[in-house]
Amino acid sequence: MATIFTAGTPQTITDMLADRDQRVAYQQQLMTTHPQATIAAIKLNIPGPIKNNDALRRLFLAGVQRFEAELSTYTVAADWNHPAGNERFLILTTDFATSKRMAVAFEEQDPLGRLYDIDILQAGSQRALSRTDLGLPKRRCLLCRREAKDCARSRRHSVAELQQKIMTMYVTEFGDRA
Repeated sequence: MATIFTAGTPQTITDMLADRDQRVAYQQQLMTTHPQATIAAIKLNIPGPIKNNDALRRLFLAGVQRFEAELSTYTVAADWNHPAGNERFLILTTDFATSKRMAVAFEEQDPLGRLYDIDILQAGSQRALSRTDLGLPKRRCLLCRREAKDCARSRRHSVAELQQKIMTMYVTEFGDRA
């Protein structure tokens, strides 16, 4: 059976680490060139070696467009469509804490939001603002609602189980197969 995880270039841990290094360098560049702004870095949480293809790009853009519709003003700084995944970087005028609350609300309430990781950054900060920094609950597992990091760390769910859940979300969203 074809799924949204059939096509694409499999990614290795080396590929993912190189992508992370590129992301961090770009985020630092944005914070240097926009010292008064809040930066949003948006990506999908996709299990398994296939991180991007036409169907995953479609899924990414659907949620990003809904998140952007919630923002008052923003500028798209970059939109990456790499084999290691889709990422979009926004320059926001909304303050740091409000931006993070909006990102968490999207991640928790939008039908696709649970698939997204929206990091909120600000110049001068050494790290992204976390949910717990704002007294918000930690991210929950896509499948069982336990704390997501615990499930990931213990490998409680298989890649196939997680991909099946994402496939179901895709079909619900778009009404078709990949």
